[in-house]
Amino acid sequence: MAFPPPTSASHDPVRVRRRQFAKYTLLANRIGYLLYAVSMTVFILAFALKFTPTMVTIITVCLVIGSILLAPSIVLGHAIKAAEREDRENGL
Repeated sequence: MAFPPPTSASHDPVRVRRRQFAKYTLLANRIGYLLYAVSMTVFILAFALKFTPTMVTIITVCLVIGSILLAPSIVLGHAIKAAEREDRENGL
């Protein structure tokens, strides 16, 4: 029975998949924090000017979508960093 040849770090399918997840979690982080910034900006404008139903809707939608994006992306980002750290410590 033949074993597959050892793979280097650049061709390891687990690390390749992990890099893909890292790319998407970084994108989700950026979009989530951007939506939080938009909601805070609109809140400050609404507070200074006048709260309208449209502004309240924008604030609410930005906070909800930002939270939906940020919650899993932060957790996955920490998991990816921990897995990479463990691979380095074990010499993989």
